[in-house]
Amino acid sequence: MSVRAAWVYTRGSLLIMYPMSAAIDSESAGPVTVAAEPTRSASGPAARSIWRRLFRLSAKRVFVLLLFVALGGAMIVVFSGTRGSVAATDVKLIYATVQRGNLPITVTERGNLESQQNLQIICEVDDIPSDGINGTLIVWVIPNGTSVQQGDRLVEFDSSHHIERLDLQILDTERARATQIQAQAKHDNQITQNETAKEDADLKVKLAKLELEMFCDEEKGTYKLEVQEIERQIDDVNNEILAAQASLEFKKNEKRGIESLFKLGYTGKSDLDRSRLESMQAEGLYEAKMNRLRTQLASLEKKKTYEHQMRRMTLEGGLATAKRKVIQVERDNEAQLAHAKAALQAANESLKKEEERLKRFQEQIEKCKIAAPQEGMVAYALSTNPYYREEIREGAAIRPRQPILSLPNLKQMQVKTSVHESVLDQVKAGQTATVRLDAFPDRNYRGSVQSVAVMPDQGGYLSADTKVYETIVTILDEVEQLKPGMTAVVEIHVDELKNVLTVPVQAIVQVKKDSWCYVDVNGTVERREITPGRTNDKFVEVQTGLEPGERVVLNPMAITDEAGRGETPPEATEGERKTEPSP
Repeated sequence: MSVRAAWVYTRGSLLIMYPMSAAIDSESAGPVTVAAEPTRSASGPAARSIWRRLFRLSAKRVFVLLLFVALGGAMIVVFSGTRGSVAATDVKLIYATVQRGNLPITVTERGNLESQQNLQIICEVDDIPSDGINGTLIVWVIPNGTSVQQGDRLVEFDSSHHIERLDLQILDTERARATQIQAQAKHDNQITQNETAKEDADLKVKLAKLELEMFCDEEKGTYKLEVQEIERQIDDVNNEILAAQASLEFKKNEKRGIESLFKLGYTGKSDLDRSRLESMQAEGLYEAKMNRLRTQLASLEKKKTYEHQMRRMTLEGGLATAKRKVIQVERDNEAQLAHAKAALQAANESLKKEEERLKRFQEQIEKCKIAAPQEGMVAYALSTNPYYREEIREGAAIRPRQPILSLPNLKQMQVKTSVHESVLDQVKAGQTATVRLDAFPDRNYRGSVQSVAVMPDQGGYLSADTKVYETIVTILDEVEQLKPGMTAVVEIHVDELKNVLTVPVQAIVQVKKDSWCYVDVNGTVERREITPGRTNDKFVEVQTGLEPGERVVLNPMAITDEAGRGETPPEATEGERKTEPSP
């Protein structure tokens, strides 16, 4: 639809004209009449109608009009044309009938077509610094624009340096595994040693405690038995002393008898000497037994007084030492086990890192061959560097994470557009839409609003201050022959007003907060104040001021232009009246 518009400055305000359509939709706009109004003289019916309206005006306006009459008759024509009935003009006026019906509210924006599933293929192969190449060389790449199926080969990189790195990594991994096995064995042995040392220390504590209890038992303890043994020995010594004492008395009596017989001459010298010797031996044995008795009594007293206390202290000290030994063993075990565990953990982490590096190197070799993850059309990636254009070709060096190509799915497309901030509150995700393409104007596609950006599009430093929000509209139909980048027009169906009065948007004139239409009243064009409601690209809801069946002027600029050929209204200055064509 060819559209034009105009803006007029009048009375110090911007007169806003809605777009003027060169072709009006007959089904939605109602009947349209193009009429050529004949030229009327000042003494004809038109002049009489003007004077009748002038007499109905207020005194202040009459005074102003009389002042205009004094200045010139042409100004009266201009003033009456802008305040009441429009003066006769040679311009052909186009009319449209006011109708009641449903008014769909849509937001129309332009955007670019893109795939819903535009899968980007990037280089996931690491750069090896030691090879002297900034990136990885392409050995083979599929031609640009080729249609591929899932699993087809796309790109193959040079993997020779990665294979050499993998061989070295295998050796490092095996060495790390040997270290880990040794650390694991030491850790397990340390656990066993700790258990043995702990059990030995606990056993010593139990033995020391048992020995102390055995010593302190008053009925059958060690000390009690030792005392009883000494007492039995004393009893034996006492018995021996009694026997020795009796033997000594016998020997003394026998010696006295031998001495008496020797004096009488009944025995010889030898018998006397033998008797004396036996008496001396009996006396020595008695003294020995007495000494032994004194020794046993001293031993008994020592054991009761000193040895008992010393032995008890020794046993109690041994028990305390054994208990402290348990604590020391526990601490030593904990430290040694922690050391073994740390060595084992370090070995495990080292092995894990080596295995991860080995796995990564293996994956790097696998990533040197890239297959298509989905069907689509191959599109080489374009370089974003304006000074150096990197070409995707065989022999080119590709850096890690550098885009290589993309695979857009051409059967499922979407439109990327921008919504102006003035209508942002009306557009919601999930709303239906109609999509038309400039390349195929006879086709309409069903669409749905997928997302609306929360923040405005920043744009570049050359962008205007207008705030727009990126909006994605998905095409619900499966499409064919559509290519990414095609220009599309999206009509987002925001709402639909039921049974309302509507007029074409080009029939309404707005100046600041005032809105009016020019209405055909019995062959005369009359200005009518209205209250506009919601609008779409073609029609406006009229809440008050018009009735169904009335005819409104579709080219009110013609009336304004005709009036503008006269004198400048009193309220405006020469610099305030301005007419500009639509871009």
